[in-house]
Amino acid sequence: MQHALKLARHAEAAGEVPVGSVIVQDGEVIGEGWNAPISLHDPTAHAEIAALRAAAARQGNYRLGGATLYVTLEPCSMCAGAIIHARIARVVFGAADPKTGAAGSVFDILGTDRLNHRVEVEGGVMAEECGRVLREFFRAKRAAGRNGSDQPD
Repeated sequence: MQHALKLARHAEAAGEVPVGSVIVQDGEVIGEGWNAPISLHDPTAHAEIAALRAAAARQGNYRLGGATLYVTLEPCSMCAGAIIHARIARVVFGAADPKTGAAGSVFDILGTDRLNHRVEVEGGVMAEECGRVLREFFRAKRAAGRNGSDQPD
């Protein structure tokens, strides 16, 4: 999760919501990414999607069975769907997302028995640190907005 937090800072430096993700298989990092939907003009450019794309390219296979995905914020429904299609075995996330979380907060896409793959989920890992990065980012965005220099989300 420390590495995912470091990647979240890359997103933050680019003015993106600070979320980072790392995929590990057999003790080795096989993919990583951070949020970039604003800079890439791509609504799918979430940290998890970037990490999944990198890992799949590296492995030469879109199936990533046995891999663990670490992410600083609970995955949304889009990312949860991609995680299921990739056959990720386990997801470890930091901060829960009470507005769009799809690993138990709002939806439980990763844990439902109605789909053809279930993902083991562990939430709350380094939750305070992950949440603090997000809170500080949005606090600064709100303060900038009051000063007339806010940029679009």
